[in-house]
Amino acid sequence: MFPSHETLKKNFYIPSAGADAAAAPTGANLYARFAFAGAVCCAITHGAMTPVDVVKTRIQLSPEVYNKGMIAGFRQVVAAEGAGALLTGFGPTAAGYFLQGAFKFGGYEFWKKTFIDAIGVDAARENRTAIYLGSSAIAEFFADVALCPLEATRIRLVSQPSFASGLLSGFARILKEEGVIKGFYSGFGPILFKQVPYTMAKFVVYERAAEAIYATMSTPKDQVAPSTATSVNLAAGIIAGTAAAIISQPADTLLSKINKAPGAEGQSVTSRLVQMAGQLGVKGLFLGLGPRIVMVATLTAGQFAIYGDIKRVLGATGGVEISK
Repeated sequence: MFPSHETLKKNFYIPSAGADAAAAPTGANLYARFAFAGAVCCAITHGAMTPVDVVKTRIQLSPEVYNKGMIAGFRQVVAAEGAGALLTGFGPTAAGYFLQGAFKFGGYEFWKKTFIDAIGVDAARENRTAIYLGSSAIAEFFADVALCPLEATRIRLVSQPSFASGLLSGFARILKEEGVIKGFYSGFGPILFKQVPYTMAKFVVYERAAEAIYATMSTPKDQVAPSTATSVNLAAGIIAGTAAAIISQPADTLLSKINKAPGAEGQSVTSRLVQMAGQLGVKGLFLGLGPRIVMVATLTAGQFAIYGDIKRVLGATGGVEISK
């Protein structure tokens, strides 16, 4: 009446714990999942923060107009240009940070594993801060190569709303009128100056903050509930985002300024940066810091929470753990 045990074994596959472990992603498959999780978390968080970034950029570029704080800045933009202006640059923001997130998070995991393999787990654990800093710096360099053209397009659209109707038209116009290097990579120096220290601070502070939080818990890290892990990621992300925003603020201001308009004929990027820094002074370099802390702390917390959740769903749990 019922099929025999042998018939069931022959016709149906029954997974075992050992088979599941054997099927865990490794190598390129694993790092592709890290990269995808990073791409999604960065695209979502940076895209969602577009209105805040619009106001922050306006405060940096036109302090004589937008000089009453973040909330008043929102009102000024809406009153002058309509609510839709708050989404200016959403296309290049989402696209740019999708690419950047893939290189940043995927690259961070790859380089961290590479360094750990090179010196051994025990030595890496004792020197984990240096591992975090080096891995994030290298990953961010390659991420910025992908991000820079789209970030240049975003800033041009925000600073000159009539420049183009969107991502594709703005990208094409810059390429046609200014070329690849001058149009898209004038801000590469500033973006490295901003993003590399920012990312280094972001990852090392996150890793050490999460480690400190887990150390206060009685349950081992690998046994905590998913909701608890997400909460830890959020808390550590807020701490990391605040530190990273402060460290990278001067370069963020210079990046907004240098991408606002083309430089003078024959003027180098370095001379433009030195000139701008001198004109702005210390106070000017930190214009928009309040809104940027709000934006960066929020998006960093969101990134690490989303990144952790997507990795868990994709089964991308094969990273090497060196925290104590």
